[in-house]
Amino acid sequence: MFINWALQEINLKIVYYGPGMSGKTTNLEYIHSKLDPSLTGDLVSLKTKEDRTIFFDFMQIEVGKIKGKKPKFNLYTVPGQVYYASSRKVILNGVDGIVFVADSQPHRMEANIETLLDLESNLKADGQSLESFPWAIQYNKRDLPGVESLDVLQKRLNFFNVPSFEGVAVKGDGVFSTLKSVINLVVQNVQNQL
Repeated sequence: MFINWALQEINLKIVYYGPGMSGKTTNLEYIHSKLDPSLTGDLVSLKTKEDRTIFFDFMQIEVGKIKGKKPKFNLYTVPGQVYYASSRKVILNGVDGIVFVADSQPHRMEANIETLLDLESNLKADGQSLESFPWAIQYNKRDLPGVESLDVLQKRLNFFNVPSFEGVAVKGDGVFSTLKSVINLVVQNVQNQL
């Protein structure tokens, strides 16, 4: 959280975290394409060799003001590949909320678990923990054949019983419900801090 006193804005950072190719970027691209352009910044992509980090900011009108200040949300994705671990740490710096995008395909379960443990490790290094942090899970790619059951996904990945949503990011299914959920959690958390 960063407060811009001159503009009376609270800048809040939401990071989409998950294994490579799970749908993090697709979520942000869909959100950006559906929001009123007057409320959003540009979609910025920082390309690395094999992956990219995408971010943009937008003004969220629906939540009103937080302690008299306008909330401004900055949405980021992290590179999913393991060898970008240091980039993920940098992008997580100052994070206020997380959407964990899990790939629903059974052969991706280990990558989901490994990435979730990496997220917890990075948060712990910053004095945080998933147990008390504002975050939600999106089980993406639910339209593919042979996906893991929700029951198995919940048991393996949602050990803190956070809000979870089924998603098909390429079609926009579950994208905004996941985002709204994490925004509400972030706003509640910020109100408790101020």
